[in-house]
Amino acid sequence: MKDDLDAIDRRILYALQADARLTMAELAERVSLSHTPCWRRVKRLEEAGYISGYHAVLNRRKLGYTILGFVSVQLESHTPEVAEAFERQVCALDQVLSCHNLTGRYDYQLEATAEDMDSFARFVREKVRSLPAVREIYTSFSLKEILPSRTLNV
Repeated sequence: MKDDLDAIDRRILYALQADARLTMAELAERVSLSHTPCWRRVKRLEEAGYISGYHAVLNRRKLGYTILGFVSVQLESHTPEVAEAFERQVCALDQVLSCHNLTGRYDYQLEATAEDMDSFARFVREKVRSLPAVREIYTSFSLKEILPSRTLNV
């Protein structure tokens, strides 16, 4: 899959990760293409699934979300139906920034945010504990974001 990309495709992906607001003309100039071939490549990369969306990165602290925590969850049951119900309900929780199905002691890790510690505690007690088949919860908090986001090396 990665081998299907040539050097220009890689430069396009890298440039869009750095600044998805580039106009097609600006992007074409950065990757040394004319407008139309650049546009075609971007469309092909989107259709092939290499580009799954364009997003603004928000400053959570400016928006009042001072707490960033990680909630590890162990389930009582591991049937496909339970996992599907858990995942569906997790995706509906506004405070959850990401969710990963893990190997090891815990089945899932949620990255979540809240305005303050009391709000985070309510989120865990009222929302996470009520999710399907939750057996155990372990919570930890970020003291300092060292590398909040990273671009993929393509």
